[in-house]
Amino acid sequence: MITIEPPSSPFASALSKSGLTRFLNRARNAVGLEGEVDVLLADDATLRRLNRTFRGKNKATDVLSFPTPAEIAHEHAGDLAISLETATHQAATYGHTLRDEVRILLLHGLLHLSGLDHETDAGEMAMREAELRHDLGLPVTLIERVTATKRRRTA
Repeated sequence: MITIEPPSSPFASALSKSGLTRFLNRARNAVGLEGEVDVLLADDATLRRLNRTFRGKNKATDVLSFPTPAEIAHEHAGDLAISLETATHQAATYGHTLRDEVRILLLHGLLHLSGLDHETDAGEMAMREAELRHDLGLPVTLIERVTATKRRRTA
């Protein structure tokens, strides 16, 4: 289920809940997650609060993933929270729609729910994300963008 908070968010009008739900289910199947996934589309303040509470980081972020214990993952794979404010800025920066940015963030979050972690692996998540991005018809993925930005900073 996809929830937009607040429901009257100015960002909500640019998104189709039914379209995002269809994409979420396609991406969930492509990732190999059996259980349902609940998604909260919110503002930066909400993501900052969640990030501070659950990760000890007092800053807004684009996507947070909350996996469930393995014993119930076949029924409920976990929850995702996405900041529509941050997604709007990122979409403008990378020259695509808010819809595409939310889809990129959904895919990224689903990969985290599947157990992958780009902060600790040897590139497995980046490779899988790039493969699925192509299969799902998405623009450049989150990890690809971050990697390119880091390369430019060190060049």
